[in-house]
Amino acid sequence: MGVLLDTLFARRVAVRVYGLGSIAIGIVGLVWGDFLAVWQPVPKSLPGRTALAYATAAVFLLAGASLQFKRSTRAGALTLTLLYSLGVVLLHLPSLIAHPSVFVMWSGAAEQLALVAGGLMAYAFCLARADRLARIARLLFGVCLIAFALAHLFYLKATADFVPAWIPPGQVFWAYATAAAHLAAAIAILSGVAARLAARLLTVMFIVFGVLVHAPLAFADPHTHFNWAANAMNFALIGAAWLVAASVGQPAGSPLKSRAAET
Repeated sequence: MGVLLDTLFARRVAVRVYGLGSIAIGIVGLVWGDFLAVWQPVPKSLPGRTALAYATAAVFLLAGASLQFKRSTRAGALTLTLLYSLGVVLLHLPSLIAHPSVFVMWSGAAEQLALVAGGLMAYAFCLARADRLARIARLLFGVCLIAFALAHLFYLKATADFVPAWIPPGQVFWAYATAAAHLAAAIAILSGVAARLAARLLTVMFIVFGVLVHAPLAFADPHTHFNWAANAMNFALIGAAWLVAASVGQPAGSPLKSRAAET
């Protein structure tokens, strides 16, 4: 079992999953001709908004595709780090400054920052000596998890409503439980105590969110853009968590560098 888990959470696998999340964002953008709903809150009044949405989606798709090949991983990681960083600075930070008491502004920025952390981690894997960069990425991701936990508590009813009603012992229970899981993962990753186990379990939890919450909504109502955007965003977060899990307890870039002859 240990060997299987190590294989699943290998760095090359994590980088590719992170790239697939970006591809999902790009596909949703190209299909709908729009940005990623509340995760990319570009003003409707922006001139040339539709053309910009298509261009942005294409860049996400191409950057994600580049992470599937070793030779282009560094460029793809830098591109995604820049894209997600621009999302934080241009789209989320102004709203956060304007409405600092509205917690959803903080959690929205945290979701983008978690993806920035994923991009930094993917880039760190490409470098021979990048332990410090990998550590920074882990710390940034851990702080974002605190925001996720608080969001579940501040918006408890909305969180509970997403939980399928058929899962015992109840929706509110799982809203509290997932908040606690985010917080526990944050503490583990920030402190380094049981960080690998916590990051792996967190990745599994995000996958479960996709299977039990997001995917059913998209298939039940496939004509709603938000449902597909939520799936793409969750996929991207899965990739970021996977990268963090792959980084814990190992030196930075050597595994990717040592197998440069691979795809």
